[in-house]
Amino acid sequence: MRITLLVTALLFLATARIAPAQEKRSWFSRLTHPFSSEEKIPTYKNPKIRGLALTVELPSEPIKLAETRQLPVHVLLTNRGVKAVELLFPTEQRIEILLHDSSGRVVTRWSDNRAFDEKPSTLLINPHEHVEYSETIATRELESGKVFTVEVTVPAYPELRAQRKGIAAP
Repeated sequence: MRITLLVTALLFLATARIAPAQEKRSWFSRLTHPFSSEEKIPTYKNPKIRGLALTVELPSEPIKLAETRQLPVHVLLTNRGVKAVELLFPTEQRIEILLHDSSGRVVTRWSDNRAFDEKPSTLLINPHEHVEYSETIATRELESGKVFTVEVTVPAYPELRAQRKGIAAP
């Protein structure tokens, strides 16, 4: 009996040390899934978007400006929460992509050459599901050998934003 209690106590302590302090998990969850790799659930001032995480992915190698006129941008909007999230949009535009040069100046805005209908719509993201957007943005204003930043926002929900830095090669 004492050995069982000792093993249980050690397991509980080990799982408590492995789990990040910000993550709200019950003792039963820590016991049954001690090595959970879930990331921290984001919180925002707007309670409607709690649990959503916006991430940006760019090509891993430096962008060769001589060969690349359009930078591929992959955006993931993931619901890491336990409840479905309903997003209301006043137009058909879901995301905005901004390309900043090394000084932080916006050199390209993705939505400038696009038309969006003024149709209100709704997007529902269930728990542990995501929505993907694969777009491209013009690189003509970038300078070779300099760092650039891609910033993605959700215009209807300005708190949802993500950035990724890259480097432009000649």
